[in-house]
Amino acid sequence: MPDFPASGHPVSPSHTSPPVTRPTGRNAVHTTTQNTTRAPRLICQGLIASALFSTTFILNRVISLQGGPWVWSAALRYIETAALLTLWLLASKGPAYLAMLGRLFVHRAGFWLGAGSVGYGMFYACCCFAANHAPGWIVAATWQSTLIATPIVLRAFGEKVPLRGLVFLGLICMGIIGLNANRLLDGVPLEQVMAGVVPLCIAAFCYPIGNQLLNRLRHNTAPLYRPLQDPLAAVLLMTLGALPFLIGLVIVIRPPAPDLGQITATGIIALVAGCLATPLFIHARNTSSNPYLIAAVDATQAGEVAFTLLGETLLTGHLSLGLADYAGLAAVMGGLTGFALSEESAAQSLEHEPSGSTQTLPEHQAAAPPFNKGH
Repeated sequence: MPDFPASGHPVSPSHTSPPVTRPTGRNAVHTTTQNTTRAPRLICQGLIASALFSTTFILNRVISLQGGPWVWSAALRYIETAALLTLWLLASKGPAYLAMLGRLFVHRAGFWLGAGSVGYGMFYACCCFAANHAPGWIVAATWQSTLIATPIVLRAFGEKVPLRGLVFLGLICMGIIGLNANRLLDGVPLEQVMAGVVPLCIAAFCYPIGNQLLNRLRHNTAPLYRPLQDPLAAVLLMTLGALPFLIGLVIVIRPPAPDLGQITATGIIALVAGCLATPLFIHARNTSSNPYLIAAVDATQAGEVAFTLLGETLLTGHLSLGLADYAGLAAVMGGLTGFALSEESAAQSLEHEPSGSTQTLPEHQAAAPPFNKGH
């Protein structure tokens, strides 16, 4: 997949990686084993990120119940995230580092405005809109449709996800569907659910599209792109790219001014979800170029449902789960476990393949998994 700068034309070969050697046979075992040993650690990081992300669903629902406009919830979160990250990088890396990020943003302004608007702006605006029309439980559960969207997005980027990975994604999604269905049986109006389903389905595609665009850009070896190895720098650039879209929404919709409570709540979301969870998730997702492991990290977002339930329990003081709820959560956790176990079985299956030489592939194909290109 070629890299497209702001001009829309592929970059010259001097700005991309040289041909990369992909191991086959026994050499592939070593590469796959590295992915296997990495899988539990990356999945654990993804689960921590999902716990931090759950504060978004909980606090956005609190804001909506207090009458806070959803547009301000979206815009303020990223305005405050940009301010916090700028101050942190200024203190930790210095003015020269921020100036370097500024040059990167200007050099690829079209990319950052596009990827940031889709991956952060549209994604979060849809989530905030849904929070104004559905309980946090419904929003968190329905958001897991991103588990289906991610393989579709990766396939659109020219990658291929093994079918066994889709099986475990299906198990997770069956659990989420069961949880949603049980909520409907408990009396949640269908209209209220649908008001959240449509925007969240849009958000489910926007988020992996933005992350995958960023993932591709990070593999550019030109010196200008080295700061993208820092997750905080990558989040700041994506956030800056999303601000024009979100500010434009505020101008078009013209909501009433936010109160101090909404500003404070969005500030907490910006700190926890924007400055802590997002860089952690990006680090876990982009550590590997294996699409199967990428999908496994994305699947940890299913944990947001359980964490949101726990958070709402702490706020309301009670938790009422039926047998169907426990079955749904078991399916979600079983799917996550299946991802980790399948990584080990994949490495063991390669051990029985005959040894072979190496294949030299262009960089854009080397970023694909050791199976076939095309997910």
